[in-house]
Amino acid sequence: MKDKSPEIVFMGTPEFAVESLKAILQSGYTVKGVITSPDKPSGRGLQLHPSPVKQFALLNKLPVLQPMKLKDPAFLRELKKLQADLQVIVAFRMLPEEVWNMPPLGTFNLHASLLPQYRGAAPINWAVMNGEEVTGVTTFFLNHEIDKGSLLFAEEIAIGAEDTAGDVHDRLMIIGAGLVVKTIASIASGKVAGKEQHLLESDALHQAPKIFKNDCRIDWNRDVTTLFNFIRGLSPFPTAWSNLITEKNEALTVKVFFGRPEPKAHREEPGTIRTDGQHFLNVAAANGFIAVEQIQLQGKKQMGIAEFLHGFPQASHCRFE
Repeated sequence: MKDKSPEIVFMGTPEFAVESLKAILQSGYTVKGVITSPDKPSGRGLQLHPSPVKQFALLNKLPVLQPMKLKDPAFLRELKKLQADLQVIVAFRMLPEEVWNMPPLGTFNLHASLLPQYRGAAPINWAVMNGEEVTGVTTFFLNHEIDKGSLLFAEEIAIGAEDTAGDVHDRLMIIGAGLVVKTIASIASGKVAGKEQHLLESDALHQAPKIFKNDCRIDWNRDVTTLFNFIRGLSPFPTAWSNLITEKNEALTVKVFFGRPEPKAHREEPGTIRTDGQHFLNVAAANGFIAVEQIQLQGKKQMGIAEFLHGFPQASHCRFE
Protein backbone atom coordinates (compact mmCIF):
# COMPACT_ATOMS: atom_id res chain seq x y z
CA MET A 1 0.00 0.00 0.00
CA LYS A 2 3.07 2.26 0.29
CA ASP A 3 2.92 5.44 -1.85
CA LYS A 4 -0.58 4.52 -3.08
CA SER A 5 -3.30 7.06 -2.38
CA PRO A 6 -5.41 5.21 0.19
CA GLU A 7 -9.14 4.76 -0.24
CA ILE A 8 -10.85 5.83 2.95
CA VAL A 9 -13.88 5.13 5.10
CA PHE A 10 -14.72 8.07 7.33
CA MET A 11 -16.58 7.79 10.64
CA GLY A 12 -17.97 10.76 12.54
CA THR A 13 -21.15 12.50 13.62
CA PRO A 14 -21.05 16.15 14.81
CA GLU A 15 -20.03 19.42 13.17
CA PHE A 16 -16.49 18.99 14.53
CA ALA A 17 -16.04 15.99 12.21
CA VAL A 18 -17.39 17.69 9.09
CA GLU A 19 -14.34 19.90 8.67
CA SER A 20 -12.05 16.84 8.59
CA LEU A 21 -14.21 15.05 6.03
CA LYS A 22 -14.24 18.20 3.90
CA ALA A 23 -10.44 18.49 4.10
CA ILE A 24 -10.02 14.84 3.05
CA LEU A 25 -12.14 15.40 -0.06
CA GLN A 26 -10.43 18.70 -0.91
CA SER A 27 -7.07 16.93 -0.69
CA GLY A 28 -8.14 14.55 -3.44
CA TYR A 29 -8.57 11.36 -1.44
CA THR A 30 -11.28 8.88 -2.35
CA VAL A 31 -13.87 8.37 0.39
CA LYS A 32 -15.54 4.99 -0.20
CA GLY A 33 -18.15 5.51 2.48
CA VAL A 34 -19.20 7.49 5.54
CA ILE A 35 -20.36 5.91 8.79
CA THR A 36 -22.40 8.10 11.12
CA SER A 37 -25.02 7.83 13.85
CA PRO A 38 -28.65 7.04 13.08
CA ASP A 39 -30.97 10.02 12.61
CA LYS A 40 -32.26 11.36 15.93
CA PRO A 41 -35.60 12.97 16.87
CA SER A 42 -35.36 16.62 17.86
CA GLY A 43 -37.38 19.83 17.89
CA ARG A 44 -41.00 20.35 18.87
CA GLY A 45 -42.33 17.67 16.58
CA LEU A 46 -39.53 15.24 17.43
CA GLN A 47 -38.89 14.74 13.75
CA LEU A 48 -35.87 12.71 12.71
CA HIS A 49 -32.84 14.81 11.82
CA PRO A 50 -29.60 13.60 10.19
CA SER A 51 -26.22 14.29 11.76
CA PRO A 52 -24.08 17.12 10.36
CA VAL A 53 -21.73 14.51 8.89
CA LYS A 54 -24.59 12.75 7.09
CA GLN A 55 -25.86 16.04 5.69
CA PHE A 56 -22.41 16.87 4.32
CA ALA A 57 -21.90 13.35 2.95
CA LEU A 58 -25.19 13.38 1.06
CA LEU A 59 -24.44 16.81 -0.42
CA ASN A 60 -21.21 15.32 -1.73
CA LYS A 61 -22.89 12.13 -2.97
CA LEU A 62 -20.97 9.85 -0.61
CA PRO A 63 -22.39 6.46 0.44
CA VAL A 64 -23.67 6.58 4.03
CA LEU A 65 -24.13 3.78 6.55
CA GLN A 66 -25.92 4.36 9.88
CA PRO A 67 -25.66 1.22 12.00
CA MET A 68 -27.48 0.94 15.30
CA LYS A 69 -24.91 -1.60 16.46
CA LEU A 70 -21.34 -1.70 15.18
CA LYS A 71 -21.12 -5.47 15.72
CA ASP A 72 -24.18 -6.16 13.58
CA PRO A 73 -23.09 -8.80 11.03
CA ALA A 74 -25.05 -7.03 8.27
CA PHE A 75 -23.18 -3.78 8.92
CA LEU A 76 -19.82 -5.56 9.05
CA ARG A 77 -20.53 -7.14 5.67
CA GLU A 78 -21.42 -3.75 4.16
CA LEU A 79 -18.32 -2.16 5.67
CA LYS A 80 -16.10 -4.90 4.29
CA LYS A 81 -17.60 -4.45 0.81
CA LEU A 82 -16.31 -0.86 0.78
CA GLN A 83 -12.75 -2.29 0.73
CA ALA A 84 -11.17 0.72 2.40
CA ASP A 85 -7.41 0.87 2.83
CA LEU A 86 -7.70 3.17 5.84
CA GLN A 87 -10.38 4.28 8.29
CA VAL A 88 -10.46 7.79 9.76
CA ILE A 89 -12.44 8.45 12.94
CA VAL A 90 -13.43 11.91 14.20
CA ALA A 91 -15.89 12.31 17.08
CA PHE A 92 -17.59 8.92 16.79
CA ARG A 93 -18.37 5.99 19.04
CA MET A 94 -16.02 3.41 20.48
CA LEU A 95 -15.28 0.83 17.80
CA PRO A 96 -15.12 -2.94 18.28
CA GLU A 97 -11.99 -4.71 17.05
CA GLU A 98 -13.91 -6.21 14.13
CA VAL A 99 -14.23 -2.66 12.79
CA TRP A 100 -10.96 -0.91 13.67
CA ASN A 101 -8.85 -3.91 12.65
CA MET A 102 -10.50 -4.31 9.23
CA PRO A 103 -8.50 -2.08 6.82
CA PRO A 104 -4.90 -3.02 5.90
CA LEU A 105 -3.51 0.42 6.82
CA GLY A 106 -5.37 0.49 10.11
CA THR A 107 -7.74 2.97 11.72
CA PHE A 108 -6.75 6.26 13.27
CA ASN A 109 -8.66 8.73 15.39
CA LEU A 110 -8.48 12.51 15.80
CA HIS A 111 -8.81 13.46 19.48
CA ALA A 112 -9.31 17.01 20.72
CA SER A 113 -6.56 17.06 23.34
CA LEU A 114 -2.85 16.51 23.70
CA LEU A 115 -2.87 12.84 24.61
CA PRO A 116 -2.41 11.20 27.04
CA GLN A 117 -4.08 14.18 28.75
CA TYR A 118 -7.86 14.46 28.66
CA ARG A 119 -8.82 11.04 27.41
CA GLY A 120 -12.57 10.73 27.22
CA ALA A 121 -15.73 12.17 25.68
CA ALA A 122 -15.40 15.87 26.61
CA PRO A 123 -11.73 16.92 26.31
CA ILE A 124 -12.38 20.51 25.24
CA ASN A 125 -14.83 21.23 28.06
CA TRP A 126 -12.58 19.77 30.74
CA ALA A 127 -9.45 21.55 29.54
CA VAL A 128 -11.19 24.93 29.78
CA MET A 129 -12.92 24.09 33.07
CA ASN A 130 -9.57 23.15 34.57
CA GLY A 131 -8.08 26.48 33.53
CA GLU A 132 -5.57 25.01 31.10
CA GLU A 133 -3.61 27.52 29.01
CA VAL A 134 -2.66 25.03 26.27
CA THR A 135 -4.50 22.22 24.53
CA GLY A 136 -4.46 20.72 21.05
CA VAL A 137 -5.35 17.81 18.80
CA THR A 138 -3.76 14.39 18.44
CA THR A 139 -4.04 11.60 15.89
CA PHE A 140 -3.43 8.01 17.01
CA PHE A 141 -4.03 4.44 15.88
CA LEU A 142 -6.94 2.73 17.58
CA ASN A 143 -6.43 -0.29 19.78
CA HIS A 144 -8.36 -2.15 22.49
CA GLU A 145 -8.34 0.74 24.99
CA ILE A 146 -10.12 4.09 24.73
CA ASP A 147 -7.78 6.88 23.56
CA LYS A 148 -4.66 4.86 24.42
CA GLY A 149 -3.37 3.80 21.00
CA SER A 150 -0.03 4.66 19.40
CA LEU A 151 0.43 8.40 18.86
CA LEU A 152 0.94 9.72 15.33
CA PHE A 153 0.89 13.53 15.28
CA ALA A 154 -0.13 16.38 17.56
CA GLU A 155 -0.54 20.13 17.29
CA GLU A 156 -1.10 22.50 20.18
CA ILE A 157 -2.88 25.83 20.57
CA ALA A 158 -3.13 28.39 23.36
CA ILE A 159 -6.36 28.76 25.30
CA GLY A 160 -7.09 32.45 25.72
CA ALA A 161 -7.86 33.83 29.17
CA GLU A 162 -11.52 34.39 28.23
CA ASP A 163 -11.98 31.61 25.67
CA THR A 164 -15.09 29.50 25.99
CA ALA A 165 -15.23 25.82 25.09
CA GLY A 166 -16.97 26.95 21.89
CA ASP A 167 -14.06 29.19 20.94
CA VAL A 168 -11.56 26.37 21.48
CA HIS A 169 -13.80 23.88 19.65
CA ASP A 170 -13.92 26.03 16.52
CA ARG A 171 -10.14 26.49 16.37
CA LEU A 172 -9.39 22.82 17.03
CA MET A 173 -11.91 21.80 14.37
CA ILE A 174 -9.87 23.64 11.71
CA ILE A 175 -6.44 22.61 13.02
CA GLY A 176 -7.62 19.03 13.45
CA ALA A 177 -8.74 18.81 9.83
CA GLY A 178 -5.25 19.74 8.70
CA LEU A 179 -3.73 17.19 11.03
CA VAL A 180 -6.01 14.48 9.63
CA VAL A 181 -4.80 15.16 6.09
CA LYS A 182 -1.18 15.21 7.26
CA THR A 183 -1.68 11.88 9.01
CA ILE A 184 -3.25 10.25 5.94
CA ALA A 185 -0.37 11.39 3.74
CA SER A 186 2.22 10.09 6.19
CA ILE A 187 0.53 6.70 6.56
CA ALA A 188 0.26 6.39 2.78
CA SER A 189 3.97 7.13 2.37
CA GLY A 190 4.95 4.58 5.00
CA LYS A 191 7.00 7.23 6.80
CA VAL A 192 5.08 7.30 10.06
CA ALA A 193 5.42 5.01 13.07
CA GLY A 194 3.18 5.23 16.10
CA LYS A 195 4.71 6.09 19.46
CA GLU A 196 3.54 4.71 22.77
CA GLN A 197 1.75 7.21 24.99
CA HIS A 198 3.80 8.38 27.95
CA LEU A 199 3.16 10.79 30.80
CA LEU A 200 5.97 12.69 32.45
CA GLU A 201 6.35 11.75 36.11
CA SER A 202 5.88 15.40 37.07
CA ASP A 203 2.48 15.62 35.32
CA ALA A 204 -0.89 14.70 36.79
CA LEU A 205 -3.15 12.78 34.43
CA HIS A 206 -6.42 14.60 33.68
CA GLN A 207 -9.42 12.71 32.37
CA ALA A 208 -12.34 14.02 30.30
CA PRO A 209 -15.43 11.96 31.11
CA LYS A 210 -18.83 12.58 29.57
CA ILE A 211 -20.65 15.54 31.14
CA PHE A 212 -24.24 15.15 32.33
CA LYS A 213 -26.82 17.81 33.24
CA ASN A 214 -26.25 17.59 36.99
CA ASP A 215 -22.50 18.07 36.42
CA CYS A 216 -23.32 21.50 34.95
CA ARG A 217 -25.06 22.94 38.00
CA ILE A 218 -23.26 25.98 39.42
CA ASP A 219 -22.10 25.80 43.04
CA TRP A 220 -21.93 29.43 44.16
CA ASN A 221 -19.90 28.39 47.24
CA ARG A 222 -16.83 27.97 45.03
CA ASP A 223 -14.19 30.64 44.38
CA VAL A 224 -14.66 33.06 41.48
CA THR A 225 -11.77 31.75 39.38
CA THR A 226 -13.11 28.19 39.56
CA LEU A 227 -16.60 29.42 38.68
CA PHE A 228 -15.33 31.54 35.80
CA ASN A 229 -13.54 28.52 34.28
CA PHE A 230 -16.52 26.26 34.99
CA ILE A 231 -18.98 28.55 33.20
CA ARG A 232 -16.83 29.22 30.13
CA GLY A 233 -15.80 25.56 29.95
CA LEU A 234 -19.46 24.58 29.53
CA SER A 235 -20.33 27.39 27.10
CA PRO A 236 -22.14 27.21 24.76
CA PHE A 237 -22.81 23.52 25.36
CA PRO A 238 -23.88 21.77 27.51
CA THR A 239 -24.06 25.07 29.50
CA ALA A 240 -23.73 25.86 33.19
CA TRP A 241 -27.03 26.42 34.99
CA SER A 242 -28.50 27.42 38.31
CA ASN A 243 -31.90 27.77 39.93
CA LEU A 244 -33.14 31.34 40.28
CA ILE A 245 -35.41 31.57 43.35
CA THR A 246 -38.09 34.26 43.08
CA GLU A 247 -39.89 36.22 45.83
CA LYS A 248 -42.70 33.67 45.59
CA ASN A 249 -40.12 30.90 46.16
CA GLU A 250 -40.47 29.61 42.61
CA ALA A 251 -37.40 27.96 41.10
CA LEU A 252 -36.61 29.03 37.55
CA THR A 253 -33.80 27.35 35.62
CA VAL A 254 -31.26 29.83 34.27
CA LYS A 255 -28.38 29.02 31.93
CA VAL A 256 -25.23 31.13 32.32
CA PHE A 257 -23.06 31.39 29.19
CA PHE A 258 -20.49 33.89 30.41
CA GLY A 259 -19.63 35.74 33.59
CA ARG A 260 -16.49 37.61 34.66
CA PRO A 261 -14.80 36.98 38.01
CA GLU A 262 -14.59 39.90 40.43
CA PRO A 263 -12.56 38.87 43.50
CA LYS A 264 -13.68 40.94 46.47
CA ALA A 265 -14.16 40.49 50.20
CA HIS A 266 -17.85 40.51 51.18
CA ARG A 267 -20.32 39.11 53.68
CA GLU A 268 -23.05 38.11 51.26
CA GLU A 269 -24.50 34.61 51.20
CA PRO A 270 -23.30 32.72 48.08
CA GLY A 271 -25.94 33.07 45.37
CA THR A 272 -27.04 36.54 46.51
CA ILE A 273 -27.74 38.93 43.64
CA ARG A 274 -26.47 42.48 43.44
CA THR A 275 -27.87 44.51 40.54
CA ASP A 276 -28.77 48.05 39.53
CA GLY A 277 -31.72 46.61 37.60
CA GLN A 278 -30.37 47.96 34.30
CA HIS A 279 -26.74 47.28 33.49
CA PHE A 280 -25.19 44.64 35.75
CA LEU A 281 -26.05 41.53 37.71
CA ASN A 282 -23.41 40.21 40.10
CA VAL A 283 -23.77 36.95 41.98
CA ALA A 284 -21.95 36.36 45.25
CA ALA A 285 -19.45 33.51 45.39
CA ALA A 286 -16.97 32.39 48.05
CA ASN A 287 -14.40 35.14 47.55
CA GLY A 288 -16.09 37.70 45.32
CA PHE A 289 -18.73 37.98 42.61
CA ILE A 290 -19.45 36.64 39.16
CA ALA A 291 -20.58 39.47 36.88
CA VAL A 292 -23.04 37.64 34.62
CA GLU A 293 -22.97 38.85 31.00
CA GLN A 294 -24.81 36.22 28.93
CA ILE A 295 -27.82 34.44 30.35
CA GLN A 296 -30.93 32.49 29.36
CA LEU A 297 -34.06 32.20 31.47
CA GLN A 298 -36.09 29.03 30.94
CA GLY A 299 -38.45 29.42 28.00
CA LYS A 300 -36.57 32.46 26.71
CA LYS A 301 -33.71 33.11 24.28
CA GLN A 302 -30.10 33.72 25.25
CA MET A 303 -29.50 37.43 25.89
CA GLY A 304 -27.10 39.98 27.30
CA ILE A 305 -27.58 41.05 30.90
CA ALA A 306 -29.09 44.48 30.08
CA GLU A 307 -31.78 42.87 27.90
CA PHE A 308 -32.44 40.27 30.58
CA LEU A 309 -32.87 42.89 33.31
CA HIS A 310 -35.18 44.96 31.11
CA GLY A 311 -37.51 41.98 30.72
CA PHE A 312 -37.06 40.66 34.26
CA PRO A 313 -37.10 43.69 36.61
CA GLN A 314 -37.76 41.52 39.68
CA ALA A 315 -34.21 40.13 39.52
CA SER A 316 -33.07 42.29 42.48
CA HIS A 317 -35.53 40.39 44.69
CA CYS A 318 -34.29 36.94 43.63
CA ARG A 319 -31.35 34.74 44.54
CA PHE A 320 -29.47 31.87 42.99
CA GLU A 321 -29.07 28.50 44.62
